[in-house]
Amino acid sequence: MTASDLKGRLTDGLYGLGWGAVKKLPEPAAARLFRTIADQTWKRRGKSVLRLESNLARVVPDATPQRLAELSRAGMRSYMRYWMESFRLPAWTPERIRASVDVRDAHLLTEGLDAGKGVILALPHLGNWDLAGAWVTTALKVPFTTVAERLEPATLYDRFVAYREGLGMEVLPHSGGSAFGALARRLRAGGLVCLVADRDLSATGVEVSFFGAAARMPAGPALLAQQTGALLLPVTLWYDGTPVMGARVHPAVEEPEEGARAEKTAAMTQALADAFADGIAEHPEDWHMLQRLWLDDLDPRKEPT
Repeated sequence: MTASDLKGRLTDGLYGLGWGAVKKLPEPAAARLFRTIADQTWKRRGKSVLRLESNLARVVPDATPQRLAELSRAGMRSYMRYWMESFRLPAWTPERIRASVDVRDAHLLTEGLDAGKGVILALPHLGNWDLAGAWVTTALKVPFTTVAERLEPATLYDRFVAYREGLGMEVLPHSGGSAFGALARRLRAGGLVCLVADRDLSATGVEVSFFGAAARMPAGPALLAQQTGALLLPVTLWYDGTPVMGARVHPAVEEPEEGARAEKTAAMTQALADAFADGIAEHPEDWHMLQRLWLDDLDPRKEPT
């Protein structure tokens, strides 16, 4: 067995332990455990924490070093809250799920679904997108389709797929080339598609201006909207210090009337980026972006130390 295989088995085992054991803990004990993990991880100042702090410096450019440290600590606590909730979600009752999300302007989503043309929800890595998805399938009783990045080992990817399918989602693999066609078919049938869309995984995304600097975001949401006529709705999420997560459905991103497909895609993806930026600027500590995002940062030699 190689070191990579051993690491994969260990990672898979830890996630399995999370889904198997964390949901059985009393909630106050689970909250304390994950806050302790967050604080200890933050104190070690590893690459992920430094990258988070570097990303937050772009979001809050006038922040002092002390303020950035406070934000990154709050960010790690928010990130670990996401994992605590995710490990416990399979044991939550429908009533608990419905009561745990407060959605502003949900009528934009329900009216879009009632129109029968299909709806695309595009989200950044804010708050708990799995909980938001569970709210959709539970409170609205609307199934939806999403995509997931293939993880190694395959057993870990299978765990994530089983977890999300258990919450009422249809999960397609991000790689393999068939996801786009399947998503388009769901939308043409009047269905709902949900995509986390603030980080391009293909390196062929659309360049956007994001907090004053160039970044790439996926073209998929805009292209799907153009090809199917589906409504494209940005959504942002946040924690506000209570057990309830806030969510906002933003006004639809409209397809420009003129221009080539590439120009329309660029304009629509920029509109998504602007909506994401609004939500992230309001709740920077809930943006779980622990990877490089901006083009200036993609050179691995610029990794913070």
